[in-house]
Parts: sequence; structure tokens; C-alpha cells
Amino acid sequence: MATKRALAQQLGVVAGFDNPRAPLEQYRTPPELAAHLVHLADLRGDIADRTIVDLGCGTGMLALGAALRGPERTVGLDIDPDPLQTARENERKVASSTSVSWVRGDASQAPLSTDRAKTTVVMNPPFGAQSRNEHADREFLATTAAIADVSYSIHNEGSQEFVGSFAEDNGGTVTDSYLTEFEIPRQFDHHDDDSRAVAAEVYRIEW
Repeated sequence: MATKRALAQQLGVVAGFDNPRAPLEQYRTPPELAAHLVHLADLRGDIADRTIVDLGCGTGMLALGAALRGPERTVGLDIDPDPLQTARENERKVASSTSVSWVRGDASQAPLSTDRAKTTVVMNPPFGAQSRNEHADREFLATTAAIADVSYSIHNEGSQEFVGSFAEDNGGTVTDSYLTEFEIPRQFDHHDDDSRAVAAEVYRIEW
């Protein structure tokens, strides 16, 4: 197994959004964070011989990180066709041994058929930071509960009660959680700083 550092270096070539859309909260997942999440999933046995689904995959950071660890199958799903095209270009740059199926679709109504008992979801859903978009990650979690038996997801700081309650109400259990930082570059008019590190939380849930 390659090291976490080596995985982060491989993911460093993954390009972000050319024209990010604020309502969709489109931010490139930092390579170091993606590598850490995927590395932990691999150590827990949640990558090998499994289908990996990246809900709201954007330009493919988490899907490609998982693909580099040799799962049986990898799927990246996003509602926006533009980042999916970038994801295909990123796949050629990364050159993983496992190909990725890029699917255009709504994460709340994912057009996927999986063996739930062998499916892992990895995702960086919208934090719900935009007005009228609070708890946008709820729909992503609902889909996850329907298609996977384990998931790794990135959420806004202070999501412990929400994520724990949602998991419990939908037959899931939070088994692991940790704090991390998410580097957000200046890309929208409402951003004041060139970049800003925001606190975030990562959760592993068994469904």
C-alpha cells in the first residue's frame, strides 16, 4: 500500500473547478484531506474489493483517490456536467489502474444500482453554508443510507449532533470522527481573503 503522503502527491495534479457555482458550493477538496480520508478507508478494509461511490464528485478528487487504491469499481456522480468533464481529464492525469465511471445525476435521486453490502460512499457534500441551503448534506446522507453499508463524509464544523442523529434515525452508527481543516480559495465575490482555512469534520458511518 502506498503511503498517505504518496497518495496526496498523486492527487496534487487534480484540477479544480473552472467556473465554480456558489449555490452548489463547488470547492476542490484539498489533496491532503482526500488522501487522509481514503487512506483511513483503505486501512479499515473499506476500499479493496468494493464499489466506491463519490456523491457530488465535482472534479473527482475523492473518486480518484479511491481509484488509486485499487477498488473493484469506482463511480463519480455529479449534477453539473462541466466538472465531470474536468474529472475525466483529471483521470487521465492520475492514470490509476482502476477506471472511474463518471455519471451525471442528482445525488438526492442517484441513478445507481449497487450491491449495498459491498459499497462505500466517499463524499464532500455541500455544507449548507448558502442561504436557503441549510443541511444540504441531508439528501446526500439519505442516498448514502440507501446504497451503501459504510460511508466517509466531510461536514461543516459543529455537525456532530446532526450527523449522529441522522445516522441513528436511518439505521446507521457513527464509528469514527475527526476534526480537520478545509482550505477554501478566493473564488466567489463574497470572499474577502485570498484563501481561508475553515474547520471541518469527517465521519465514518456504518449503515
